[in-house]
Amino acid sequence: MVELTKTGIDGLDEILNGGIVSHSTTLLSGPPGAGKSVLALQYIYNGVEESGEKGVYLSFEEDSEDLRQAAESLGFDNWQHHVETGDIKVYDKQVLLRETDFNASLELLLDELDGEDYQRLVLDSLSMFGLFFDEERERRTYLLKFLDILAENGLTTLMTTEQEAVFPDKDIGMENFLTDGNIYLLQTPTETGVNRYIWVAKMRKKNVQTDIFPMEISHGGITVHENASAFSMLNEDDSLLQ
Repeated sequence: MVELTKTGIDGLDEILNGGIVSHSTTLLSGPPGAGKSVLALQYIYNGVEESGEKGVYLSFEEDSEDLRQAAESLGFDNWQHHVETGDIKVYDKQVLLRETDFNASLELLLDELDGEDYQRLVLDSLSMFGLFFDEERERRTYLLKFLDILAENGLTTLMTTEQEAVFPDKDIGMENFLTDGNIYLLQTPTETGVNRYIWVAKMRKKNVQTDIFPMEISHGGITVHENASAFSMLNEDDSLLQ
């Protein structure tokens, strides 16, 4: 039987048929503002609050104070308490980008986590992670090495990446092949704001609902609604989604 890790996000665990496969790595893709970092923060926070699972948050884009403010603005009021107790370990851009060599940052991370019992990890984002490397081949080599280390340490990981095109055949990267799951966050403009959607395109080792579902971001984080959106009909004019 496949072990699952619940995200704790209303509606998402239902379309995942129970949660993310434990000890796997899932790629969370979407354009800026689609909610990737919100989902990542919520995943780590819910792990501590609801499942008693400690989490690690690697941010190449924000500092720890920015993350605290973002979490508290969403209603994750105990975020800083969990950071101070060590239940949530934050490595922000000031720490991760201090080193010019990824090996040095990786060794720092492994040294500090050695012997600690963490179950969840977020890397936000792969786009900034790539700044460590001059060549794409080197970046892929280290990404594979990093994914292997995460799996060996029993971590269930979310990685975020920016991806403008919705459907992977239009804007596909090596990360889509290397990771165990692919979740896309979509958004379309309206006269009053934006409509947001979530699509679980792939999850190895288990069946998931692959329709596209509407979602919203409010106080308390992301909520996914169970009624499949009209965008589930993939043969429709998907130019609206680009």
